[in-house]
Amino acid sequence: MIKKIEHIGVKVKNMDVSVRFYTEVLGMKLVGRERLADGVELAFLAMPGTENVQIELIGRGHDGLPDDAKVHHIAFTVSDIEAELDKLRARGVRLIDETPRTILNGVKIAFFFGPDGERLELFQPRSQPV
Repeated sequence: MIKKIEHIGVKVKNMDVSVRFYTEVLGMKLVGRERLADGVELAFLAMPGTENVQIELIGRGHDGLPDDAKVHHIAFTVSDIEAELDKLRARGVRLIDETPRTILNGVKIAFFFGPDGERLELFQPRSQPV
């Protein structure tokens, strides 16, 4: 079951400049920042006290988006990404990722297309230790 909007990904040219803008100008809090193995750099920001929906800044190696594209995707939190992918397949939804990818030490993601070709993401947070 889809639970909520997780984050909205925004392509940026200069991560440092963008992080400064979102934190110093807009008053957002930097929640996390990391470089993935493929060279893409991510920064997650949220308004203080509302970390449940975030902006994800995406820098370097934006996987082929046109230069004028700024919003990269909308992500939705799920509890069982494999089950959600099965539901999408059953409904004939065009998947970008047939199987989930694991990033950021345990987060599972999978991209798919909306009806107008917009990129959407299933986002399963890393499991919490018991």
